[in-house]
Amino acid sequence: MDDTYRAHRSACIDEGAEIGDGTSIWHYTHIRGTAKIGRNCHIGQNCYVDVNVKIGDFVKLQNNVSVYECVELEDYVFCGPSSVFTNDLTPRAKFPKGSEGYKKTLVKEGATIGANATIVCGHTIGRNALIAEGAVIIEDIPDYAMFGGVPAKQMGWVCECGQPLDHKFYCSKCGAKYYKVKAGLEKEE
Repeated sequence: MDDTYRAHRSACIDEGAEIGDGTSIWHYTHIRGTAKIGRNCHIGQNCYVDVNVKIGDFVKLQNNVSVYECVELEDYVFCGPSSVFTNDLTPRAKFPKGSEGYKKTLVKEGATIGANATIVCGHTIGRNALIAEGAVIIEDIPDYAMFGGVPAKQMGWVCECGQPLDHKFYCSKCGAKYYKVKAGLEKEE
């Protein structure tokens, strides 16, 4: 572990966890051994980061976020309060599967997960996608897509800056323009 991160004295950081420079870990959070957390992250109060979780740089986990084994969050991902990631589609206390039975979840760079959203395992959330508060994700999400509801459905497209795009994929806030590609949208340069 680096000595250049900050952790509240109530945080529990298991031996073997890797935490990058400039990261802050708040009250009552538990970081398990073999978890990898990047630089300049903010891990809020009462979060749980499981073994073998990989978190990139500049990620923000608000209070009460649970990130379970087999989840990867790329750089600049934002997870709102009490959002949760699952890792087992058919859990049973009597018949635990262990790591071999878990499904991987990938959240790509810049995506936002709203408060109280549930991300069902085995899916990829695209770059700069926006998941609404309380949504339940049960499918792959394209880059720059905006999803909400239970189960979540696409509600539109969103700019890298967070503003919903118009029907021509134009952002009225920052002026960015996008075009359709197989993975979702791509920003014009």
